[in-house]
Amino acid sequence: MKLGPGEPEAGPWRTERFDTFVRSLEGRIVAVDGRGGSGKTTLAARIARAVPGAAVVHTDDVAWWHSRFGWADLMADGVLRPLREGRDVRYQPPAWAPRGRTGFIEVPAATPLVIVEGVAASRRELVPLIDTAIWVQSDYEQAKARGLRRDRAERGLDEADALREWDEWEAEEVPFFVADRPWERADYVVRSAVLDAETVELHLGPVRGAL
Repeated sequence: MKLGPGEPEAGPWRTERFDTFVRSLEGRIVAVDGRGGSGKTTLAARIARAVPGAAVVHTDDVAWWHSRFGWADLMADGVLRPLREGRDVRYQPPAWAPRGRTGFIEVPAATPLVIVEGVAASRRELVPLIDTAIWVQSDYEQAKARGLRRDRAERGLDEADALREWDEWEAEEVPFFVADRPWERADYVVRSAVLDAETVELHLGPVRGAL
């Protein structure tokens, strides 16, 4: 597996039934983090399906037309702190209305499990507000290929535009992760290449390597 810059390979790996893995998650707020195209959305959706009443909050919705990585305060103040304080979340990120996006991010206070999913979901600034951090470890080139296919299919981009936008994203993602190193705080590392319907391949605890 070719990993992204600065990221050490996890291991030893163990295969576990997916329902057993979900039951082992501690606390109410779970962050699913990883590089673009790593499989975070797939994993978060599977966890949510396994817990009746669970909700998924996407970092992309909070960051939408605001900043690729400068959104930690929005997530903390708009979503995570209200949940910690036992309040309903009904939050409209600041860029939505000016750009014509309607609606809100809504999470009832009684939601049994909230999964925060997206690149930098377990970033350092949010650590005090999450209970369990999952890092999805992926092959760097495979994640890029998967992300490009997704962007072309979902956004109607041609190959050149998809690649240009990916390169612009990567120019910010790589230095962010090299500095933040979320895999060193992960409670679980999940291998993205193994995401079938019944099992999950995971490494328990953080992964540390040479800086």
